[in-house]
Amino acid sequence: MAQDVTSTEQAAGAADEIAGRLAVGEGTAGREIAYRLRRSRTRPNAPTIVWLGGYRSDMRGTKAEHLLAFAARHDYGYCRLDYSGHGESGGAFEDGTIGRWTEEVASVLEEIGDGPLVLVGSSMGAWIALNLARQAGRFAVAGRIRALLLLAPAPDFTERLLLPKLSAEQRAEIETKGRLLAPSDYSDEPDVYTKALIENGRANLVLDGLIDPKCPVTIVQGMADPDVPYEHALTLVEHLPHHAVILSLVRDGDHRLSRPQDLDLIARSLSELLGAADEMG
Repeated sequence: MAQDVTSTEQAAGAADEIAGRLAVGEGTAGREIAYRLRRSRTRPNAPTIVWLGGYRSDMRGTKAEHLLAFAARHDYGYCRLDYSGHGESGGAFEDGTIGRWTEEVASVLEEIGDGPLVLVGSSMGAWIALNLARQAGRFAVAGRIRALLLLAPAPDFTERLLLPKLSAEQRAEIETKGRLLAPSDYSDEPDVYTKALIENGRANLVLDGLIDPKCPVTIVQGMADPDVPYEHALTLVEHLPHHAVILSLVRDGDHRLSRPQDLDLIARSLSELLGAADEMG
């Protein structure tokens, strides 16, 4: 099923999309979440592919656009969104937390319908996907998840990847000022890590026990990733059930996983998961 997508297919996919905005939260916590949705024309019962981006990324990145074209080629539904404080959504970025962003994803997925879902989570988006999938008691939408595709997954990154790298002075700055500004390798603007993000992250850790999303999981991880070491993916695997878990290591892959060969691997992995999801019904 997986083939290289073309610019024509990307344009066709974009033409099929509708743009929406959803109000989430109440009072001072209220914010509008921007999303885009493509519905299948011929396969109404097939899973909808859902793109969950990373920290400070938006829904119009390379991988998100590639998946739109993939969905158009094979006529799958496709949904992508910007978390609050990201891209086209409202809300302040510094108010963002893992719990808040998970709530936004659940709200959008409830809004778009009641069919099966395949979540594709990149970096922090993988944490949000896992966080959502494990909370079927809180989020009804979790019961619709049929598969997870996790790209350079960064679950619990605040506790396991960020804090260990910070100096005593940087930790003190977070405590006293409520945030830390750090140089970014992906933007001219600094990364912002808030005390709220770290504290709420502790309330949403997923690597503190067995994670059973009750669906197949495929992980694609670059071994040359400077942000999320591939050992972190190995740790994640140890917390997943023994069955239906696949880990693909890309020897020279970086954190972005956006080269043509990376995108092809992602498409092939997604094809296999969609096939399994179709069988689940």
